[in-house]
Amino acid sequence: MANDFLFADEPEDQAPQHNGSWKILIVDDEPEVHAVTKLALSDFAFQGKNLEFFSAYSGTEAKKLIETHHDAAIILLDVVMESDDAGLIVARYIREELHNHYVRIILRTGQPGQAPERQVIVNYDINDYKSKTELTAQKLFTVIMSSLRSYRDILSIDNSRRGLEKIITASADLFSSHSMEQFIDGVLQQLTSILGCDDNALLVTSSLVAGNIHENTDPDQLVVFAGLGEFEHQEGRAVSDVLDHTLMDAFHQALRSRSIVYRENYLVAYCTSKFTHGSLLYVSGLPNQVNETQKRLIELFSQNVQIAYENVQLQHEIEDTQREIVYRLSEAVEQRSIETGNHVKRVAFICYELAVAYGLPGDEAEKLMFASPLHDVGKVGIPDGILNKPMKLAEHEWEVMKTHSSIGYEILKNSKRAIIQAGAVIARDHHEKWDGSGYPAGKRGEEIHVYGRIAAVADVYDALRHRRCYKSPWTAEATLAHIESEAGRQFDPRLVEILKSRIDKIEAILTKYPDEE
Repeated sequence: MANDFLFADEPEDQAPQHNGSWKILIVDDEPEVHAVTKLALSDFAFQGKNLEFFSAYSGTEAKKLIETHHDAAIILLDVVMESDDAGLIVARYIREELHNHYVRIILRTGQPGQAPERQVIVNYDINDYKSKTELTAQKLFTVIMSSLRSYRDILSIDNSRRGLEKIITASADLFSSHSMEQFIDGVLQQLTSILGCDDNALLVTSSLVAGNIHENTDPDQLVVFAGLGEFEHQEGRAVSDVLDHTLMDAFHQALRSRSIVYRENYLVAYCTSKFTHGSLLYVSGLPNQVNETQKRLIELFSQNVQIAYENVQLQHEIEDTQREIVYRLSEAVEQRSIETGNHVKRVAFICYELAVAYGLPGDEAEKLMFASPLHDVGKVGIPDGILNKPMKLAEHEWEVMKTHSSIGYEILKNSKRAIIQAGAVIARDHHEKWDGSGYPAGKRGEEIHVYGRIAAVADVYDALRHRRCYKSPWTAEATLAHIESEAGRQFDPRLVEILKSRIDKIEAILTKYPDEE
């Protein structure tokens, strides 16, 4: 009740620079209580943020209010409203049904006997309990200040926990591009939490292949690598399109000085390592004063995040090199049989299309795509006279020719690399037939590895559609008709149907990678 408040002298007015606000929910059935509470706290500020008030006049209204404002910092909750325990019902609803354990609940009552303090504090997860008669303006100021500090610390701990979860999750597979972004997001979240600022942060790299940022870097070449808050899902965009142009001056200063630039409420840090200098860090919503410990943390981050980024770039370079070697060696094998080199590329992309449509997971489809160029690597063991004979092979020559599957498998089988292991399987199984009449082992049906079944369809389709030393190219219609006629005999019937349904995409691959004249 309004007349229950005894106003002491107001604390000395503070006039910090405001940056956002703390949400305070007032739940009481007496309008005067709302008015007096707002008046008493009208000039309150904490960490540069003022208070934003929202009112409810019953327990039912309070439930809807907290659902809408789930990020409320404090709820000043009356016990007795439409019922003697309406406030307690709201408190239980917040904790047990909404599972909101962040908001600080301050219970206010004009009838303490209705809700004994000890019982309420224990049973309802209440953070503070005040009788309206004892809640002077000074005490209201104190309880709000202490509750906001608790709320801030809880959020900080939770942000740190979520950031640490991201880092731990990403550490299991740090060097995949997705996990690297998750890792950087986690570390950014940890950094913003430790600094006590908002969640708006981003890491900037160069759009150039070298990825090297220096004082003469064109601003148009600065792109977002990872971002939090309002910069989430901005990866790949130019920084000049994401940030206000007035902020770009700080980026230029950081580049020129190769250091960390602190402005009113944000920073731009030049990230470097012993090998290269390749990224910039932007964090907004800094507290009014950044202490030396926080500055040291920022320095460590700006150094170590660049090392982590370079490690990922190195891993990608190694993977790209492995894939290029696979392609070039496979093309070298194709050149022995007087065939132009794009056959292996076409087969790889056709395999990927078929694998995805067949239902293989994305990583399996990619593995098959990168490994499929090795399907005929065993031809290195076949004499030129047999490999390039323009007429039908004699029976003994055909027996030699068939050994290329086993030769390829033997060459590749002992590798510890997943792509090479997949290549061994494909080399071994891509000439097996669905009805068991293939070679080298006479496997049938699903005994044939799915990689081999997919590669078989892709290899035959592309081979028939292009000129060989022993034949002219077939039309798409004739090729598809032949493969359809072999469904259930040479080929997995399901894959034949998938090929038919995606023939336009398959033909587009052939058009994109033609044979060289």
